[in-house]
Formats: sequence, C-alpha cells, structure tokens
Amino acid sequence: MHLITKRKLILWIVVYTLALLLAVWLIVHLSLLSLESAKSQGAVAVFSQDNLFAVDTPAPTQTALPASAAPASSALPASASHASASPATETPAPPSVAPDGGFRIEVIGRESVPPLAQKRILIYHTHTYEAYEQAEKKYQETQKWRTTDPEYNMVRVGEELTALLTGLGFSVTHDPGAYEPPELSSAYTRSLAMLEKRIAEGESYDLYIDLHRDAYSQGVKGDNYVTVGDIRVAKLMMLIGKGEGATGEGFGEKPEWEKNLVIAQAITDSLNEQKKGLCRDVRLKTGRFNQHIAPCCVLIEVGNNKNTLQEALAAMPYLADAIAQCLR
Repeated sequence: MHLITKRKLILWIVVYTLALLLAVWLIVHLSLLSLESAKSQGAVAVFSQDNLFAVDTPAPTQTALPASAAPASSALPASASHASASPATETPAPPSVAPDGGFRIEVIGRESVPPLAQKRILIYHTHTYEAYEQAEKKYQETQKWRTTDPEYNMVRVGEELTALLTGLGFSVTHDPGAYEPPELSSAYTRSLAMLEKRIAEGESYDLYIDLHRDAYSQGVKGDNYVTVGDIRVAKLMMLIGKGEGATGEGFGEKPEWEKNLVIAQAITDSLNEQKKGLCRDVRLKTGRFNQHIAPCCVLIEVGNNKNTLQEALAAMPYLADAIAQCLR
C-alpha cells in the first residue's frame, strides 16, 4: 500500500512538471508570434549597446559636425557654373536609423521622429528655376530645362526634402524665393541678400543647404542615376567653395571651407553607405557660393538636366537620412 502511494506521488510530480513545461512553451511561442506580427506591420525593435538582437538596417557612420557660427555679410559672389552630373536612379525610401542607446519601437514609414527639433536647417535655391528632363511635356519651359512652375523646378525638390527632414524631427525652413530674375548671372547676389536679412533678424541654422540641379555635359544617360530594384535614383554631389576666385585673390570674406568640407564629406559617405555610387566625390571650386555666411554650408546638386523630376525626388529620402546621420 505504501509502495502504491509513492508511485502515485511520483506520477503526479511528472505530470505537474510536464504541464509546467507545456505552459512555458506556450508563453514563449505566443510571444514569438506577437513579435513576428509586429515586424510584419513595419515595427523594428531597437536595443542599446547591450543589444540582444541586431537591427535589420545597418547603423551608418556618424560624423561630428562643427556648430554653426554667427555668419557675416560679404562681397557679392559671381554666379556659379555647376559641374556636370553623372548617373542616378529612382529608389525606395532608405531605412530610418534609430538613435544611439535606449530601447524603442520604430514604425518605419509611419513614425520616425528622433529628438532633433533643436537642430535647425535652412533650404533655399539660388537657381530656383532649374528643371529636369521631361519625357512628356508636363511643364512650360521658360528656357531650356528651366521653368517658373514651382511644381517642376527646384522648389518641388526642396519641398520633398523639407517634408522628409521635418518627419525626422528637424526644424526646417524652406525658402522658395526666386533669385534668378532679372538676370541669372547675379542670382547669388540676391540669395545672399536673403541670407543676410535672415541673419540680421536673428535667425541661425545648424545647416544651410543651397539645393540645385547640375548641368549635364558628358557621359551617357545611364551615368546619371543608380538603380534600386526597378527604381532610378538621381545621383547627388556636394559642392564646396573655397572663395579663392578665378584669379586666386578671392573674395574679401572667404568661407571656412574646411569646416564646410567636413559636412559635405560626411553626407557623401553616408549616401554611399546606403547605396554605392549614389553620391559623387565632393567637388571643390574657387567660387564662394555664399558659403561664407556660416561654417555649416553646403551646395547640393540633385541630378542634372538629363534626369527626370521623379529620379530627383527618389533621391530625397536617401539625402534626408544622410543629413540626419551627420547632424545627430
């Protein structure tokens, strides 16, 4: 009788243990299902440096940038001649990058607002009317590859970049002013007046972007874009002015071009980490391009006149992501 009781006790212990293991398995299984469901809806779990899991998207290299300085007014720059551009292509939006440290859930494509509201960016267009190739006559040209229609010139590209950077948490001012009239050769004089007026009114920014479309001169059509999937994305290029002038004597007030170059190179590197060949090498020129106003200025060429507007717009998510990495 005593032996039977001991056997029953052992049997109950075995049954209880199996039931406990089954319960644990069910809990783990349901948790994994829940995680998979969250991922399928676009959520990515991001952990601190003690990472338990790796994020799907690679963390881009971060580059420290100089703080913006109080800009000063200066002599009037000569108009710029842009360098020829090369291939680019349309592309899906690049993955958002999570800030260092901490744990959060980021829903890609729906919400990506890191704490960057204190970072201020000004986007403007010295050559506002620059436009792109049109397969179909969708805009009225005022000159070849130029239009006053803001839906098809650089204002449209600036609006796209502004929206993306705002979504990433930056405080962005987009100036859509037309600085080409009455004469293209003096456009930099008028955009400088706008910059000086803003500075006089107390505005300051962590990054000044003069957004342009480059001029095509050599190469084949395929050199103007990169392809991601079946989308063409226009190639980009950073342009930095040294302020030496054509004779070498330069302007009375020159840019701190080495600091501007740090920013330009950081953005270039980040773009090429996202997609090899997306951004050309930084181009140094003898002009000034109004980059003397602060040590945080860059002129960005978005494709060239042989690219389409859609190819240019497809590059903006990549550019916004690269800027975000550099300003973190």
